[in-house]
Amino acid sequence: MIGSQSAQKLPSLSLVLGGARSGKSRLAERLLTSSGRTRHYIATAQAWDDEMRARITAHQQDRGGDWITHEAPRDVAAVLANLPADHVVLLDCATLWLTNVMLAEADVAQECAGLLAALAACKAPVVVVSNEVGWGIVPDNALARAFRDHQGRLNQQIAGAAGLVMGVMAGLPMVLKGHLPDGFEATF
Repeated sequence: MIGSQSAQKLPSLSLVLGGARSGKSRLAERLLTSSGRTRHYIATAQAWDDEMRARITAHQQDRGGDWITHEAPRDVAAVLANLPADHVVLLDCATLWLTNVMLAEADVAQECAGLLAALAACKAPVVVVSNEVGWGIVPDNALARAFRDHQGRLNQQIAGAAGLVMGVMAGLPMVLKGHLPDGFEATF
């Protein structure tokens, strides 16, 4: 673990990408925990059924109770606008956020532009978790193809603005852009 000085070396925006159950959220949580700063967790998941409620509960238990949690399925910008500069924030995840935007039949381009502006304006360092959805087969329906395309573009935009981009595959992290904070071990 490293002390609170390391958070100063965290870029203002970081992105952790990976497939489902790759270990991306756990790595992102460790990155923020190692900062020594007050941690905020922006949760974008919605509990539509019992299985999802169980997943959310398990995720909360895994990360522990020393996070300030904000339930923000869509209005992430409002949370980001009110975070102090000496805190850190985890947005988990951009994939579920985009799903919520699409299910609401909102203007995806406008919503994504608003998210990117809010990430850029946030005073605290932000780590965004997102799924890499482009490595699978081409979906067989228009909605799934539109989602894959929107998610790919959003990931590219966040990665372009981020100072640190990491990919996680089978629990193994890879730095794709930038550098990890001094002293942070990206191993599980």
